[in-house]
Amino acid sequence: MEYHSMKELFAVADAEKCSPGIIACRVEAEESGKSYEEIWARMKYTIPIFRESIQKGLSDTSKSASGLVGGDANRLFTGHMRFISPLCQRAASYAIATAEANAKMYRIVACPTAGSCGIVPAVLSAVAEETNASMYDITCALFTAGAIGRVIAEKASIAGAVGGCQAECGAACGMAAAAAVDLLKGSTRQIGNAFALALKNILGLVCDPVGGLVEVPCVKRNAFHAVHALLAVEMAMNGIESVIPPDEVIEAMGDVGRRLPVELKETSRAGLAVTKTGRRINEEILKKSAMVK
Repeated sequence: MEYHSMKELFAVADAEKCSPGIIACRVEAEESGKSYEEIWARMKYTIPIFRESIQKGLSDTSKSASGLVGGDANRLFTGHMRFISPLCQRAASYAIATAEANAKMYRIVACPTAGSCGIVPAVLSAVAEETNASMYDITCALFTAGAIGRVIAEKASIAGAVGGCQAECGAACGMAAAAAVDLLKGSTRQIGNAFALALKNILGLVCDPVGGLVEVPCVKRNAFHAVHALLAVEMAMNGIESVIPPDEVIEAMGDVGRRLPVELKETSRAGLAVTKTGRRINEEILKKSAMVK
């Protein structure tokens, strides 16, 4: 059993009348030589880890070592301004919390990367709370996210240094949208459409970390794309479809990544990293580093 595209993954899932996550777990078991139960348990183990990183991110309002981030998750979570829905507000807060936890060296689940670590956990946690989802369903949804991440990594990239932030936050956003639809018992068609709607509207997103750190603009970027993923979920579950199929969206993302200049791919040589403030922050970080040495 194998798959190299979302079309192949969904075809097997539909034939087996199960979630794509079940297929992903079977494939992982076959390839690793481990039992299905062992692979399932390893994925299930990540759930309390990302829940812990959310809680630590929310409760620890101190600044990161660089002084660039910290406390914003708590501000958003407890703030009085409420223009977005409670679900979106929780997801955005959770995403910042996880990314802040990463910046403070807490343990996180990098799904698919550390720079985009807040999106999948935030969306799944918020939707699971809203629907009172079981651990089984959350685990299955995570496998679905992982299966899609595998296809992206094979056909394009999940690395900011290769494809820009569209390959990190973009991939995570699509994975989160697909996983949330799976959690809501949507069809493979709806899962694919949620993914495609999410990813295709982030094409071209550059990777321009200030000071070379995964903090600015990365932390808040996680929050924006958690909400973006939820909009894709709502569209797909209401019958709105992507004109471009998911596998073709992945191909487009890979093509855009190859066309992006190296300055816009995690080198901190363009974008926000080279603004007046970005350069000042970089100089301050270099001075601190020199003092430590």
